[in-house]
Amino acid sequence: MAEKSLAAIQTELTELKARVAELEADAAVAEKPSNEWRRSYYLTYYATTGFFLGMIAAVTSLLFNVVGAVLVGLHPLQLIRVYLTFGLGERALQLQLKDGDSGLMLIIGCCLYLATGMVLGIPFQVVLSRLADRAPVAKRLFIASLLAIAIWIVNYYVLLSWIQPLLFGGNWIVTQIPPWVAVLTHLVFGWTMVLLYPLGRFEPYRVVTE
Repeated sequence: MAEKSLAAIQTELTELKARVAELEADAAVAEKPSNEWRRSYYLTYYATTGFFLGMIAAVTSLLFNVVGAVLVGLHPLQLIRVYLTFGLGERALQLQLKDGDSGLMLIIGCCLYLATGMVLGIPFQVVLSRLADRAPVAKRLFIASLLAIAIWIVNYYVLLSWIQPLLFGGNWIVTQIPPWVAVLTHLVFGWTMVLLYPLGRFEPYRVVTE
């Protein structure tokens, strides 16, 4: 078999590359794009990430309250004690970490607080993804602040203001937590969700080809 000249080899390689490029173009036309990644909005994804990020935001808001309570001379878990009055009534305000049963109830209260944050994280993540997905941080902070204040008003003055007295004979959550503390707690939660938002943004998987 006669050896090919360098020019002949280069010509053949050029033809093969052209043929490969032609086949790749034909394959791209023939392949049907997946509707899964072309959907306009992926609600399930944002609800899931909001559920997880809400837990982190709840931890942040709880730590904010712990530090604030210590600075003003209150029990570090005063927020959790008041939170537990929805179920335990006024006796929840006397719970102490050093007591066995009381300490366990406070731990359970912290877990319930985190669970509440996980649920509230869903509307924050969904709303931010809908209204400010690629917007500047300032816009997301503004939207989150409005949403946090709205949730505070609804929770405290539309729901708890009559549900807790009706079920447990007292209105401790609304009366024991100063309005400014309640507002700041919700705002810290919302602002944390804004800072964490990029971690939960949906990025479709793309195959990188040369």
